[in-house]
Amino acid sequence: MVRFATIGTSGIAEQFLLALADVCEADYVASYSRDLARARDFGTPFGARLFFDDIDDLVSCEDVDAVYIASPNALHAEQALAAIRHGKHVLVEKPFASNEAEARLVFDEARRAGVVALEATRSLHVPAFSAIERIVAEDLGQVRLATFRFSKVTSRISRLRAGERINVFDPHLSGGALMDIGVYCVEPAVALFGRPERVCALAVTSPAVGTSGDDPCCVIDLAGEALLGYGDKVVSLSYGKLSDDITSSQVEGESGTLAWDQVSCPANLRVHAHEDRGMVFRMEGASTTPVMTELPERDMACEILDFVSAVRGEGGALAARERFETVTVDSLAVMDEIRRQVGVSFPADAR
Repeated sequence: MVRFATIGTSGIAEQFLLALADVCEADYVASYSRDLARARDFGTPFGARLFFDDIDDLVSCEDVDAVYIASPNALHAEQALAAIRHGKHVLVEKPFASNEAEARLVFDEARRAGVVALEATRSLHVPAFSAIERIVAEDLGQVRLATFRFSKVTSRISRLRAGERINVFDPHLSGGALMDIGVYCVEPAVALFGRPERVCALAVTSPAVGTSGDDPCCVIDLAGEALLGYGDKVVSLSYGKLSDDITSSQVEGESGTLAWDQVSCPANLRVHAHEDRGMVFRMEGASTTPVMTELPERDMACEILDFVSAVRGEGGALAARERFETVTVDSLAVMDEIRRQVGVSFPADAR
């Protein structure tokens, strides 16, 4: 039984705990918040028995084996390191860290401590993504183009426009559309095709609320697009928090095209086989084969199962962990370059 503590009391932490209840090898024991009453109010309904408002007390607690970190992005690496240095395993909500350098530091420390560190990128752990990987490798022929898309309007945009300083749009907390939602496009691209040779990016940016012009971290991104160059293929990323994207993601090979909905939780997979029919310029009539995949009721349970299996030392999970680490590091390198090109800086970049 892996005994979990949570850091953070957001909606994603609630979703994590609902999924954790479906994992019989895991138990929820402790809740942390800077406000002890808030830690108690958050954790009690989910069965927590221990409550903390001091991070050192949490990570030194002998009744905790692993820590799920769902705090503001800028705190992820610092809190993960604190837990690792006390022998705790860490499952860190995406993005794993503020930049590539921080992620490498955390993974290096975890390796030295003999504990598991994993990014909680749910979309890479669900059965549908395994199906995507298989189809891309076996059924599409040489891949030439791919597109990963995810944009949605949230209530936070209206609050931002009203002048409210919000964590998700605060560069001092490593926020922004890329880190909050674009990561769902970057990570599957890197998981499928590796670290690109070239990155070209544009973004819709805005002055960050509560910052001044002489602040090096005074710009935040609200939406953007990037091209990843691989020599033999080009991958397009489209993400944002200003509009709703209703177009499917897809991978286009010389023999066929795979399309799916909801890049954050892949669904409705279908393969369009290439048909050479002469002077035909539209593909609506091409034969389409749906791909049946399991859609978990609570998809976060998949990442928890992979994490718990690695903590328990199961061979396949340990091997997968190495691959996920590479995806996390290379994805943050891509996001670092996108941010550099569009002018978004975080305090962690100067360290």
